[in-house]
Amino acid sequence: MKATRRSRRLLQTKIYFGRAVLILMGVGLASFGLKGFLLPNHFIDGGITGISLLTYQLTGIPVSVWIIAFNAPFILMGAKQISKSFAIKTTIAILTLAAVIYFIDFPVITDDKLLISIFGGFFLGSGIGLAIRGGCVIDGTEILAVYINRKSILSMGDIILLINVLIFIVAAFILNIETALYSILTYLSASKTVDFIIQGIEEYTGVTIISSKSAQIREAITKKLGRGVTIYKGERGLEHSQFKNKDIDIIFTVVTRLEVSKLKEEVELIDHKAFIVMSTISDTKGGIIKPRPLH
Repeated sequence: MKATRRSRRLLQTKIYFGRAVLILMGVGLASFGLKGFLLPNHFIDGGITGISLLTYQLTGIPVSVWIIAFNAPFILMGAKQISKSFAIKTTIAILTLAAVIYFIDFPVITDDKLLISIFGGFFLGSGIGLAIRGGCVIDGTEILAVYINRKSILSMGDIILLINVLIFIVAAFILNIETALYSILTYLSASKTVDFIIQGIEEYTGVTIISSKSAQIREAITKKLGRGVTIYKGERGLEHSQFKNKDIDIIFTVVTRLEVSKLKEEVELIDHKAFIVMSTISDTKGGIIKPRPLH
């Protein structure tokens, strides 16, 4: 029992340490993106960070103040909607981000607007993505999206998009259209980077295969592709004279996007009439699956 408890504590310590490292790296990269690219060139991003940058340009009050002020309500919302530990980690991350931006100077990398948009968004998105993987956020937009999603028919993606469209429309009037357009490019760069950091370059795909030759297909998947399978016991819904038995084994497996074509090829060789259903899976844990890069 003591050995089990000790190993459990060691595992928990390792997990906490790993998450803390991810959050600190995220704060550092986001700070670099803001002070090395966006702030010196008067660019903005989407979300709460974008609102903070826009307000800073209007008032001259340090952006660190606005990052804390605008995120505070959403931290409280996160404590109620998600968990208190999430809110505590988010508070620490946002306060650290504000402190780094205020006290630490970063070199201004470039004044080329295209490079500012792309790489400013890249570093900011990397920071946001690593913070999310660490178990918190440094931009309260996601928390707001979760809250509105539970109260309306809009998806989280729709909510975040609408918020950012409104921000960029306001920016076009307050700043100028050119800056707003470059800021949209910054947002796109940041959002794609966040997706890459969280999901990796290869998405998981869940594949369901219904075939009368399920035994051969299962063998091909496990032996040739080296992937695990789960077998569901099903029953044919279509009554047809060619089916002597209504019972059928349904195969489910998870592969990366780059393995889908090989899987379909193997199934095609065994049963070209097999019914295949595929769906994107955001994340998995355990089992016999190919680890994704950087994960």
